[in-house]
Amino acid sequence: MKLTLLGTGNTSMLPVYGCDCQACQRAMINSQYRRQKTSALIECNGKKLLLDANCDELLQRFPSGSIDRILLTHYHMDHVHGLFDLRWGVGESIPVDGPPDEQGCDDLFKHSGLLDFQPPLAAFESFKWQGITITPLPMQHSKICFGYYFSYQDLDTESTKHLAYLTDTVGLPKETQAWLEENCVDVLLIDCNHSPEFNHPNRNHNNLTDVVEIVTGIKPKLTRLIHISHQLECWAMQNPDHFSSELCLGKDGEQFSLSKRMN
Repeated sequence: MKLTLLGTGNTSMLPVYGCDCQACQRAMINSQYRRQKTSALIECNGKKLLLDANCDELLQRFPSGSIDRILLTHYHMDHVHGLFDLRWGVGESIPVDGPPDEQGCDDLFKHSGLLDFQPPLAAFESFKWQGITITPLPMQHSKICFGYYFSYQDLDTESTKHLAYLTDTVGLPKETQAWLEENCVDVLLIDCNHSPEFNHPNRNHNNLTDVVEIVTGIKPKLTRLIHISHQLECWAMQNPDHFSSELCLGKDGEQFSLSKRMN
């Protein structure tokens, strides 16, 4: 199993339109610092699963027949906008899984096209895809939102490895935090939109202090931050000592393998 971060930015991405902050200037000059909206691709046994559908040029990047399944964290527009073009395609239907949100987004459910929306997933009820056990985990967000816990057995080493993908949340519900503390996490990919100083009472995403508290309880072996704002990027540039190889900002295109061989 291999997971690739297709994007690691928040909805404004990086560089932000019209901004001349330190982080945006760097991204304008050097493309390796640019960030698309947060989403990921999972590959296993030659099959592809999209984790949210919002990456840049989705239809060109994934030609017809190359998307086997789509797994949605939630139905905010910045995580599903690629579906609005994809649905009018021609070819075999694509199964789409997501949380129990009856509203969905705009008219996706009413006019689904080739998107085959499956019965809503249930919190903490695991299912399997290509030998991967996937467990939906409730997040704390302004819309019903799931993070996902992926377990995969490496047949070469006969060991099972675990990855948690937790985007769009501010803190974690107590039951989710407790569940993750009781289950091994090798790789944690987690929302961190804000620097530690940003603590607005109505914020909808983690700041770095939230992440540190979550990590302290879960104790993952490796943590990468996702859903990153240009404000956090600036703060990280000015405070590099707060990060390490075990906990740092993720990068677009970064890959994580849960098996000895890259599938």
